[in-house]
Amino acid sequence: MKGKFYGIAKRSFDFFLSSIGILVTSPVWFFSALAILIEDGMPIFIGQERIGKNGKRFRIFKFRSMDKKAHNECPGTHDFTERDNRITRVGKILRATAMDELPQLFNILKGDMSFVGPRAVHPKAGMIGSRYNSIEEVTDFAKRCSIVPGLTGIAQIYAEKDSPIEQKVKYDLLYIKNQGFFFDLKLIFLSFWITLRGKWEKDGSKLH
Repeated sequence: MKGKFYGIAKRSFDFFLSSIGILVTSPVWFFSALAILIEDGMPIFIGQERIGKNGKRFRIFKFRSMDKKAHNECPGTHDFTERDNRITRVGKILRATAMDELPQLFNILKGDMSFVGPRAVHPKAGMIGSRYNSIEEVTDFAKRCSIVPGLTGIAQIYAEKDSPIEQKVKYDLLYIKNQGFFFDLKLIFLSFWITLRGKWEKDGSKLH
């Protein structure tokens, strides 16, 4: 019953907070979109495929933070640093504050994602530093896909940016083992703290 209650509470919390978040951040959406448009034109958003619960594929959207050519070359499969010259000036601000992730509030509202959970990874995520050739081959990857992916989580907060995927999977399994409502609140608070400091590119794990 505890697990069932937690699941209901988690989904209710996600729906409520994402709804409030969309309303409260609507001015940020407007000015972010305007800034992107002025600096580099359309498109304002980029869409990327992600692996969700039980391996189901879904599509997320982000504010575009890189130039058009970079996104078209190989979208969603590489890690980029804040020093990458393909990142626009507006994009650097959006990425440093994690504001480029705001459109994912709609994924949370819909139920494809949660605020807390394993990172929603791209099917062709970069495997730099890994001994595996593809994401599906990683040990226990299917197990970490047993729950809805999240906007933040243990791996997103604590894993080094360049950590191999198998290390991040271990963090995800640790979350699955210890997940709980108050633990989720702690991780959300830590994420807000990193965002307020504008340190996601340096302290957080930004796997694209």
